[in-house]
Amino acid sequence: MESQNKPINFNGYTFYIGIDVHKRKWVITIRCNQIELKTFSMDPRPEQLNQHMCKNYPDGKYLSAYEAGYFGYWIHRKLESFGFKNIVINAADIPTSHKEKLTKTDRIDSRKIARELENQSLRGIHIPDEYHQQLRSLCRLRYRYVQNQTRVKNRIKGHLSTFGMALPPGKELSPWSGNFINWLRSIEFYHDSARDYLNFCIDDLIEQRKKIADITHLLKHYIKENGMSPLIQNLCSVPGIAFVTAITFYTEIMDMHRFRNIDHFCSYVGLVPSSHNSGERQREKGLTTRRNCFLRYLIIESAWVAIRKDPAILLCYNQFCQRMKKQEAIIRIAKKLLNRMRYVWKNEEPYVYSVVA
Repeated sequence: MESQNKPINFNGYTFYIGIDVHKRKWVITIRCNQIELKTFSMDPRPEQLNQHMCKNYPDGKYLSAYEAGYFGYWIHRKLESFGFKNIVINAADIPTSHKEKLTKTDRIDSRKIARELENQSLRGIHIPDEYHQQLRSLCRLRYRYVQNQTRVKNRIKGHLSTFGMALPPGKELSPWSGNFINWLRSIEFYHDSARDYLNFCIDDLIEQRKKIADITHLLKHYIKENGMSPLIQNLCSVPGIAFVTAITFYTEIMDMHRFRNIDHFCSYVGLVPSSHNSGERQREKGLTTRRNCFLRYLIIESAWVAIRKDPAILLCYNQFCQRMKKQEAIIRIAKKLLNRMRYVWKNEEPYVYSVVA
């Protein structure tokens, strides 16, 4: 009797793939119908994963997930091009048992992702397109240079303090102005090595300033080139919001409609309290540690500026200060600023200052 070899077909079956990504290898876990089929290591290439699935589970539906981090979104885009339905997840959002917290390995992480993906308990983060992702990288680079500039300034002040040299009063020389830099260069030390140290720091400061200015100029160019100038101008119409804050919010958020409401938006920025309630015990821990580190500090700084520019916001701030600390009141003002930014963004119109009689 002649045997007939029928091709294997998994049409109608769904395979859940947890990927623990690393630079030198990936650990893959494949599940189907609440059964773990296999866990194995492979080269860090989406093409190899696609070949494995097509060879062993042809015509199946492939759902995959991996943690957001160092590798960005190119893996996601590559898997999507192969027909995978992939999501990128926040590692902190993966349900984890106590045992998994005590013992962490790549295989455990991979199994955990696949298991929770099949249980439908994972939600993917927002994936930007390549243009906006690269624009975001440039904006974040500017933030890093600003940090470097602050470190250099602290080195200069620390160097002067080490040798007992006080900075001139602010009325005589504006801090870090051109005249102030010239004053720094005119300081005399006992030995040339201290003079050389200060000169290197000053040169580094000037270089950091130039890089920050160049990046800011490029960001303005790209925003104009992409046709987003009206949006940035509308955001800048909100009191306390300048170009740097507006472009940072734009590159980090990109699409305001992905937030259900203002509370969802505040939660993303990090302006929500962290609390621990158990029975009759209630303990507030201040602002949550989960935040967008590029946005929260900016909106709080903008709130301090807004109370000096908008009388309505100042009145609201004073009312808050009557029943809470100033630091708590400014958080409430920051939330109001977020609400105004959300409004002008979604309605595509500039902010109108409130009038106080």
